[in-house]
Order: sequence, then structure tokens, then C-alpha cells
Amino acid sequence: MERRSLLRPTVVVGAAAFSGSLWRQAMAYPALPGTSPYGPLQPADANGIMLPAGFSSRVIARSTQTVSGTGHTWHSAPDGGACFADGSGWIYVSNAEVGSGGGGAGAVKFNSGAAITGAYTILSGTHRNCAGGATPWDTWLSCEEVSNGFVYETDPWGVNAAVQRPAMGRFHHEAAAADPVRKVIYLTEDQPDGCFYRFVPTVWGNLSSGTLQVLKEVSGVLSWANVPAPDGSPTPTRDQVSGAKLFNGGEGCHYRSGICYFTTKGDNRVWAYDAAAGTIAVVYDDNVAGAPLTGVDNVTAAAVGDLYVAEDGGNMEMCVITPEDIVAPFLRITGQSSSEVTGPAFNPAGDRLYFSSQRGTSVSGSGGITYEVTGPFRTSL
Repeated sequence: MERRSLLRPTVVVGAAAFSGSLWRQAMAYPALPGTSPYGPLQPADANGIMLPAGFSSRVIARSTQTVSGTGHTWHSAPDGGACFADGSGWIYVSNAEVGSGGGGAGAVKFNSGAAITGAYTILSGTHRNCAGGATPWDTWLSCEEVSNGFVYETDPWGVNAAVQRPAMGRFHHEAAAADPVRKVIYLTEDQPDGCFYRFVPTVWGNLSSGTLQVLKEVSGVLSWANVPAPDGSPTPTRDQVSGAKLFNGGEGCHYRSGICYFTTKGDNRVWAYDAAAGTIAVVYDDNVAGAPLTGVDNVTAAAVGDLYVAEDGGNMEMCVITPEDIVAPFLRITGQSSSEVTGPAFNPAGDRLYFSSQRGTSVSGSGGITYEVTGPFRTSL
């Protein structure tokens, strides 16, 4: 039977019931294909990007080339990213998923009119920095996707040196998302038998020490358990706790309004962990007829509640999943079938969306392209 020929029943796990808006959404999970709130995609623009009517794109940077108006050479293989307010302007940071010590992260500064005013390196000499996440105290967590990989805390302004955070665990890190209510950092693991973690700092705002925990499921009940050896030696962190709940290739994650959304590329799912209720649900599963989203990867959210999920593979789309549980393409990059869409992030005002094509038209990270999309992003439902 074809994978997308049936609708998989809604999956809700955990002892507590949903409440409020998540209960409304959970009744309709998983999201189904439908009409985008922005309408159909138009023919590709001059940059090869198909967008809804009223939207436009521009190229911000190209790997191995100097960022316009600066002396900085943009890194290869741009991956996870985030935006930070900088006075009346903002900064977009982007990881470099390059191995053998060639990884790290770079940043581009914009003024209030979105003109580029600077670009620079904020982390270097690391390995396959894939995704990560922003903290409430305005640092960028850059995660290494290698065995026994580290999390690095970096300064988007490039003033303070990056700091290795071993207490956050050593494993195939993918993404991070801060929960300021429970004062924890959620972490995904890019392995077929990976886990979903949270790091509980000893002092909120200081990641130098704390407790790494893993999500467990026993008889349908979810709980958190301490990881005995966060350094992953001699046993990988995902194998240290009996009953740890396994996820097939953890990718991006994003915290919003009490829920941590995260993706698993191995089974093309988007999950919602309700931190207050202690439950988890499948927001999106590609096992539905006509499902447009495959190779789920990095994820972000607009203030209105729409999720934006980038594809690693598929047909190079970024899809929107609305609070009404509709999934539809928001953009498509044409002519770059050997690449992947990475690093979606909105500027503080929510009217500009940044992202990259990791390899562009080439088959290597040296062809990466970073874009900006502007247009009438919705501000209310």
C-alpha cells in the first residue's frame, strides 16, 4: 500500500488531557492539505523562487562570496538560523554545516530599512553545525551534528567569544528551543533511534551547569529522567535510560506559547510537545493523500501561529501549517533539486522571512544561497 494512501489516526500520547487551543487543534491533527491562506504559488521570480502573489525575494548572501557592502565572505553550507533585534534593525545568524573543523556560524546585520550594514563570523573551527536555537538572553546556540557533538553558545553581535556548553550533553545534536516558563532548553537528536531531551540549567540564563534529561514513555505515560552520563561515554546518551521515547531522526524545533514543536525527518512528522499538560501529539504526518510536505527539517513560527517547515529534499518547498490544521506550500525554490531549504527565521517585526538553499544549484555547500522574502504576512487569523 502506498504510504500516502491512508490518513493515519491522530496520535496523542501522555497522561494529561489537552486544554485550550491545543485541545482544539489536537481534535483535528494531523494537519491536512488545503488552500494556503496566501493563495497559490506564482511562476518563479528572477531568483528562481515561486511565491504567492504580493511576495518578493532577494539574495542576501552567497557561499564563498563577499556579502554585499561588507568585507566578509559568507560561509558554505548555510543551515539553521535565527533573527535577533538590534536597536531598530536586526541580525540574522546562520550555521555552517561543514565538517572537519570547517563549521561554525556567521551573521548579517540589517538597519531599520533592511539594508545590510555588516557581516562577520561568530563561531569557527567546529564540526557540522546544523541547527540550534535562540535564547531569551539573546545568544545563539549552535549545535554540532556529529557523534559526541557539542552545543556552543555564541554572541550574535560577535563581541563575546563563543563558549562550549558540555553540560548540555554530547550527542548528534540538531536543534534547540528555549522554554522560559519552565526554564529549560529542549534538544533534538538526529539519529534513527534518537531522543528528545531537555536541559535544566542550575541558574536560568547560565548554561555552564545543569541537568540533562530525556523524555520517557512507560505504559503511555510521559516523564523526564536524568541522563546519568551527559558526555555520552561510554554509552550514548540515547541508550542510557530505560524507556526513553525514540524519535526517527529529530530535526528542527521551535517553542511557542507553551508548546515545543519539533520535526522528525525519518517518518516525516511534525510533533507538538505540550509542556504544561505533559502530552505529545502529531501535528503533521505525510501519510495522507496529497500531502505536500516531505523531508521535514528546520521549523519556525510566525507571531500569528503559523508554522513554517523547510524541506530537506522533496521539491524544495517551505510549507505553512496553520492553526486551522491546513498544510500548504508557501514557497518553492526551482532548479536546485540537489539542495535543501534551511534556516527559516522571521525578523522581529515579522514582515521578512530569511532562509537558505544549502547547496544552491551545485552539489556542494560552496553553492549555498541565503534569501529574504518580504510581503503581506498575515498578522491575524
